[in-house]
Amino acid sequence: MLRKFRVACKFMGGCLFSFALFVGDVSALEPEHEVRRLMLATEAAVTSENWGDASEYLNRLQQMESDKPTDYLYFRGRVMLESGHYNEARSALEQYVTKAGSEGEHYTRTLELITRVEKSRQNETLRSGEAGATGAEPIAVIEPAGEAPLGKLRELYLADSDAQALVIHLNALLDGVGWRPDERIKRLDRPANLTYRVNRMNDSLNIQESRRDGDDRISRSTESLGVFGINPSINWSCEPAAAACWIYDPRDGSRLMQLAQEHGVAAEVARTLGQLIRTMQNRD
Repeated sequence: MLRKFRVACKFMGGCLFSFALFVGDVSALEPEHEVRRLMLATEAAVTSENWGDASEYLNRLQQMESDKPTDYLYFRGRVMLESGHYNEARSALEQYVTKAGSEGEHYTRTLELITRVEKSRQNETLRSGEAGATGAEPIAVIEPAGEAPLGKLRELYLADSDAQALVIHLNALLDGVGWRPDERIKRLDRPANLTYRVNRMNDSLNIQESRRDGDDRISRSTESLGVFGINPSINWSCEPAAAACWIYDPRDGSRLMQLAQEHGVAAEVARTLGQLIRTMQNRD
């Protein structure tokens, strides 16, 4: 809509002023009203099966710090399912069931969608197996997180606690799987374009993302992940088409980290992060 507005502005006087008013009107709403507006827009887009618009509204909602209604999880699950992101879809739908319970407006439909997600993932696994049998690389590989020998890690890193050993080990793994647009080109004097580092802060993990642009300028952002009230089993997947592996956020199933396409290391990152969360939940 904004693009059409800008095009029309070429032929209309007073455009800059009108556009400023247009943007101002959108951003003038208080957060609680803006959340409600975007939820209504999302519901309308999902009802009309306009998945592109629904995804845009949900992304804007996700970036808002305000509390979101439980139905947000239902709509997110539906959109992720239609987009083929089954991991994220199931996580959002299961969270909806947990929060809304059997009295939720979309309870029955959500259970049906979870079954649909399960079948879709099974079909994808079968297709991946067939692709592997013919020599082609599977589209995605998703495995559950496992365990790592904590005693050996503490000895290896001379750490004072299991959590400290896991943090050191996790960062060592992340150092080796920074993402680059072209994985064929790796130079010691050219760091990866996307890297991560994890630090423990009391009962939270601070995940710092560093992005390097073409002019070697680095922008950093940090996300705080509280360890209590979340599932420590971390999911991951690798997508050859994107030349990347993904670590998924245990809170809502969204993509948390984008790593190089190294299946074994991505699996180990997921296992280590999950075990770190579990260890911190046990107050280590």
